[in-house]
Formats: sequence, structure tokens, C-alpha cells
Amino acid sequence: MTPAELSRVVEMAWEDRTPFEAIEKLYGLNESAVIKLMRKEMKPSSFRMWRKRMHGRQTKHLKLRHSGIERAYCPTQYKR
Repeated sequence: MTPAELSRVVEMAWEDRTPFEAIEKLYGLNESAVIKLMRKEMKPSSFRMWRKRMHGRQTKHLKLRHSGIERAYCPTQYKR
């Protein structure tokens, strides 16, 4: 994985509305692989904060996500 791809995976993992399934589709990393990657790439305190934030978050799993959410990001996130 290139440094740019690695950076993008970490960024996607931090985003609330990007499901793990999207990361798997784009980069071939399932949820457990993303967790291992985050543990390796982050300081221990940052990893613990990320895990606490992601644990049980409905928007990170397509099966738990409300059916009204169709996109992975807020419409104002990428302003032009």
C-alpha cells in the first residue's frame, strides 16, 4: 500500500459516515484489518480514542445504518 493509500484509509476510518464496507470495497481491508492497521499507524492513546468512537457506531456498518443515509459524507464536506 502506498503512503497516499495508507493515509486515505486512515482518513476514511476516522470519518463517521464512511462504512467499513466502503474501505473493504476500495482497498480490500475488512473491519478487522482496518483495526490492525489503525493500531499500527496510530499512537496508543489515539487508537484507544478511535476505538471508543467507532465502537457501536451505526454509520460505520451498512447493515446497522438507517436506510435514509445513502452517501458516505456530508454534502457540505467537500466544498468547491
